[in-house]
Amino acid sequence: MIVTGCTASRTHKLIPGEKDANRVLAVGRAPVEQNFAYLKNWRTLTKLRTDPARATQLLRALLVLTNLEVNR
Repeated sequence: MIVTGCTASRTHKLIPGEKDANRVLAVGRAPVEQNFAYLKNWRTLTKLRTDPARATQLLRALLVLTNLEVNR
């Protein structure tokens, strides 16, 4: 399921509840998008040839190690 934010138009302005929902969605989405952008810069991942489940485990471990190093 893909969750998207509410959009405004010229005739439909966002109500405060919709603005709050968009803000909550953006707060949760920002770290994920930043980490994906960070991972795309790793050249080794372009040569990764394994099944998706194994790749997911590997990427999770890499992100944990990266965040530990950054927060050090």
